[in-house]
Amino acid sequence: MLLADFGTSYCKLLDTDLTEKPTLIATTAIDRTNMHVDIATGHNGKRYAKQYVNELTALARGGLSLIKERTFTLLDCGSRDIKYVRYDNGKIKDMGWNAECGASMGFTIELLEKYYELNFSDMPIPKSSFSITCGVLGMSHIFDAVVSGQSEAEAVAKFVKGIALNAYDFAKRPEKIYLSGGLCDNPLFVGSFPCSVVTLGRYVLLEGLRDSMRCNSA
Repeated sequence: MLLADFGTSYCKLLDTDLTEKPTLIATTAIDRTNMHVDIATGHNGKRYAKQYVNELTALARGGLSLIKERTFTLLDCGSRDIKYVRYDNGKIKDMGWNAECGASMGFTIELLEKYYELNFSDMPIPKSSFSITCGVLGMSHIFDAVVSGQSEAEAVAKFVKGIALNAYDFAKRPEKIYLSGGLCDNPLFVGSFPCSVVTLGRYVLLEGLRDSMRCNSA
């Protein structure tokens, strides 16, 4: 069975009949004419799938499958939006989805890294941050800081930390966060959270689809 998480920037595919390892491809590289999957979630997932699963549902199921704890907060930071789900003793207690104020956070961070030729693995966590509520609009802070004499690297680092703090506030400031999405691979972003962070990677929603597949066959 072919499962897919159609993200804004990247598509994650898993053929459960062939491999246990997902495939990551740029969304722009998708064959939009011949792409057909069995179960999908994510941006544009309804266009290509026989069965569509809401992203929050996929996130919740994936988190429950991967995380051993019964009480936890799982935060997903994607290219376009942020969303979280909170479990209490194995049951969903709260959830939220921010597609407006979280506008293009992950996409903007990736864009800045490439534009300024930075390596987030080598950048220290700044002591202060910019107040960021939108990835796109927040870039003005970087431009203003550079004009005032700060280095591009320092300004971008403050921007990234501001985005992490905004996501932390959105998830209601838990003591520990399980983090999902491509930003799990960004040490600067992960290290900017003022709490304990456990990274789960890009494929949590795919795990949620795998759980949906099991429910269908039961």
